[in-house]
Amino acid sequence: MTTTSTLLPRWTLWVPIAGWIVLAAAALLPGNAVLLALVGAALAGAVFAAVHHAEVVAHRVGEPFGTLVLAVAVTVIEVALIVSVMLSAGPEKAGLARDTVFAAVMIVCNGIVGICLLAGGIRHREQDFQIRGASAALAVLASLSVLTLVMPNFTSAEGPVLTPSQLAFAGVSSLVLYGVFVFVQTVRHRDYFLADVSDENVHAEPPSARIALLSAGLLVVCLVAVVLLAKLLSPAVETAVADAGLPKAVVGIVIAALVLLPEGLAAVRAARADRLQTSLNLALGSALASIGLTIPTVAVVFLYIGQPLQLGIDGKEMVLLFLTLVVGTLTLGTGRTTILQGAVHLSLFAAWLFLSIAP
Repeated sequence: MTTTSTLLPRWTLWVPIAGWIVLAAAALLPGNAVLLALVGAALAGAVFAAVHHAEVVAHRVGEPFGTLVLAVAVTVIEVALIVSVMLSAGPEKAGLARDTVFAAVMIVCNGIVGICLLAGGIRHREQDFQIRGASAALAVLASLSVLTLVMPNFTSAEGPVLTPSQLAFAGVSSLVLYGVFVFVQTVRHRDYFLADVSDENVHAEPPSARIALLSAGLLVVCLVAVVLLAKLLSPAVETAVADAGLPKAVVGIVIAALVLLPEGLAAVRAARADRLQTSLNLALGSALASIGLTIPTVAVVFLYIGQPLQLGIDGKEMVLLFLTLVVGTLTLGTGRTTILQGAVHLSLFAAWLFLSIAP
């Protein structure tokens, strides 16, 4: 049987090419309904292809570097989507970064983690992981999320915003804290994020250097295609959300769900294969990268262009965020999980999703 160690799946080669063809056609015939549908399909395909190529590179470099590659790749997609939509829409989209980052935290910490714990518990009854790694990730996640999503509501600035100096401080501190976490994860205390038992028996052979290099190049091609396709599709998404009478925050949820879906599937596959440590590395790493890289990037962009950037979440969302952080600390504080922990996280995910649609 052929694996990625010898050959990349054909769809990962032609999907980026098809995306660029659709992109060119949509640019020549703007507003065509059929082409907009193809743009949506091409965008989803490009995201899946990008994450697949990131997985190939990740498999080559090994854990925990592999999950870091995936998290950074997904965050690059997310940042590109946020910035492209916000710049094209103007000041009325000042809260899109906040909505998307908050949605990413809730989707990861409750949706993806909940499904992983439930799926793994159903198949293996109990699963274990490194408490030290999970605790470190949750501590950084709590600090980043509260400082960037809650604190703007309690500063001297009017509204859920930060002054330019406060925004610059938030961006720098987020980047520094995330950088320290990455250093701890990959160098200083790498063993905190590795499974106690080797999982080499469930992995295929690592891809060759040539295949990994090819995937790295195709990853860049896919990411650029995602940015341009999303910029074409974003007006149609916003119009559909408005026509359905849904809150504007749903646009951020759509963006976060789109970029996290492929990585979420990878995390669930790992949990079902009894590799919960890899699942948690993927999930929590994505949430950390979403805040630690997105906030500094949008801060730089909007400080440069002088547009307002709303970061503070409302009271209902603050309650859900605090509850998520407390529950995550409790459910991941023993080093062993069952279906109960998965059900608890999924109940919080369902509550957040329902209240986002019907506030």
